[in-house]
Amino acid sequence: MGYFLYILKSLKIEKFYIGISQNPQRRLEYHNTIEKGFTSRYRPWKIVFSQEFSSKKKAAAAERKVKSWKSREMIQKVIRGEIKL
Repeated sequence: MGYFLYILKSLKIEKFYIGISQNPQRRLEYHNTIEKGFTSRYRPWKIVFSQEFSSKKKAAAAERKVKSWKSREMIQKVIRGEIKL
């Protein structure tokens, strides 16, 4: 089983969360119910993007790349498929 880069969008406010997981749906449930940090303040969340990678290392590299942009516009381009990872 591979690892996924996933992007969540808050349904409450224009915020995104970027992470990696082997099971993005299970992580979404965690962010929407259990997690007490950043994501708890902006619930509920929905998955707006996910892409599978063959290894955790590759997924983590893609996560670092997206997070390094620090740009909502660039994240939206990834979601729309205008930027390939």
